[in-house]
Amino acid sequence: QSQLSQALNGLSDRAKEAKEFLVQLRNMVQQIQENSVEFEACLVAQCDALIDALNRRKAQLLSRVNKEHEHKLKVVRDQISHCTVKLRQTTGLMEYCLEVIKENDPSGFLQISDALIRRVHLTEDQWGKGTLTPRMTTDFDLNLDNAPLLQSIHQLDFVQMKVSSPVPAPPILQLEDCCTHNNSATLSWKQPPLSTVQVEGYILELDDGNGGQFREVYVGKETMCTVDGLHFNSTYSARVKAFNKTGVSPYSKTLILQTSEDTQSEEQTLPFPVPLERSQLRRMSPFSSTLNLQPSFPGRSYFELRSSAHQLSLHSSLQSLNSAVDIKKMVAVAWFSFDPASAHADIIFSNDNLTVTCNSYDDRVVLGKTGFSKGLHYWELSIDRYDNHPDPAFGVARIDVLKDAMLGKDDKAWAMYVDNNRSWFMHNNSHTNRTEGGITKGATVGVLLDLTRRTLTFSINEDQQGPVAFENLEGLFFPAVSLNRNVQV
Repeated sequence: QSQLSQALNGLSDRAKEAKEFLVQLRNMVQQIQENSVEFEACLVAQCDALIDALNRRKAQLLSRVNKEHEHKLKVVRDQISHCTVKLRQTTGLMEYCLEVIKENDPSGFLQISDALIRRVHLTEDQWGKGTLTPRMTTDFDLNLDNAPLLQSIHQLDFVQMKVSSPVPAPPILQLEDCCTHNNSATLSWKQPPLSTVQVEGYILELDDGNGGQFREVYVGKETMCTVDGLHFNSTYSARVKAFNKTGVSPYSKTLILQTSEDTQSEEQTLPFPVPLERSQLRRMSPFSSTLNLQPSFPGRSYFELRSSAHQLSLHSSLQSLNSAVDIKKMVAVAWFSFDPASAHADIIFSNDNLTVTCNSYDDRVVLGKTGFSKGLHYWELSIDRYDNHPDPAFGVARIDVLKDAMLGKDDKAWAMYVDNNRSWFMHNNSHTNRTEGGITKGATVGVLLDLTRRTLTFSINEDQQGPVAFENLEGLFFPAVSLNRNVQV
C-alpha cells in the first residue's frame, strides 16, 4: 500500500503537470489565431503598399508614353502642314507655266520666260534632299525592362527570425498626462523604467462608454493619442498593451475617463424653428457602425492622433431641447477652436485660433478641433470682413476632406456656399436649392448639426436659409469653413 501510494503521488504530479500543459496549449491556440490575424493584416498591408507603388510607377510610365505619343503626332502634323503649303504653291506654279506655254505671242512669251524658268528651278531646289523624308518614325523607342522586378517578386518570401525576444512588459499609463476635454480623451503611457525588451508599437483600446466590449482605437508607435467623437457626459474605460515580433504584452491597468458636461440653466432662444420631436436627446455609444472600425495594423489610427491635449475655443452649443417654445433649457457648451494642424497651409490664424482668413485668392479649408458623432450641435460664425463679393462655404466635413478646394467639392463635406445675394447647398460637387439672401460684413452664419435626426440645416442672421440642407448623415463630423483672402471669419 505504501509503495502504491508513493507511485500514485508521482503519477498525480504528472497528471497535474499535464493539465497545466493542456491549458498552456489551449492558450497557444488562441494566441496563434490572434497572431495569424495580425500577421495577415501586416502581410496584406505590405503587399498593398507594393501594389500602390507599382500603380504609381505605371501611371508615371504611361505619362511618358503619352508625351512621346503627343510629340510624334506634333512633328508629323507640322510636316503635313508644311508639305501641304509647298505642294499647293508648286501646283499653282505648274498650272501657271502650262498656261504660259500656250501663249501664241512669241515676244510676250520671251518677256516672262527667263524669270519663269528661274522660279521653276528655285521651286524645284526647295524640294531638296530630305524634304520628302518623314522626320519622325512610327516606332516607339521605349522598352520596359521588367525582368529584374519579376525576379524579385518571384523571390519575395518570409524572413524567419532565428532568435525570439520575450514579449514586452505591460505599459504604464501616465495619469498626470491623461485627461478629457469636451468629447475628446487624451491618453499617455510609457514602458516600465527597468524594461529592456524591444517594443514595436502599442494598441490602445476603449470601451463603448456604456460598459460594453473594448475595441482598438489606435495601433502605432506613439505613446500619446487623442480620441475624438466620444459622447458628452459619458464614462469610458481605456487600456493599452505593447507588442513586438514575439507577441503582445498583458494589458495595462484600466483607466476610467469621464467626458465633459458643462451644463447651466439659462434663457435661450433657438436661432430658427426646431420641431417638437427633438425635445429628447438620447445618449448613445459613439462607436456607430459608420466609423468603420476594423482590424488595424501598426502605424494606422482610425481616429485623429495629436501630439498635444490642448484644446482652445470657438463656441459651439450642444442643446438639450425640452420644447420648441421660448422656455428655460439645459445647454451643454462644447468649446472648440479652428485647428491649425489639419488646415491648409494658406490659412492664417489669429485671436487664439478663433479667427481665420487666407493668403490665397483660391478657396482653402479649415476645420474645427472637435468632432461630433452623436447629439444635437449648433454653432455660429461671424463674417468680420467681406470684400469683392466672394462665396465662402460653411458646414461639416470628415477629417480627410480636400483642403485646397471649396468645401463640398468632394464627398467628404456637406456645405452651404453663399455670396452677397444668394446661397446654394453643395456635396460631392453637386449644387442644389438656390436660395435668395446673402451675407455682408457683420453677418452671422449658423450651422445646426442634428445627429439624432441625421440632418444639417443652415441659418443667416438667425433666419433659416433654405430647407433642410442634408439628411441621412452618419459618422464623425468636424465643423468646417472654406474661404479666400477676401473673407475673414
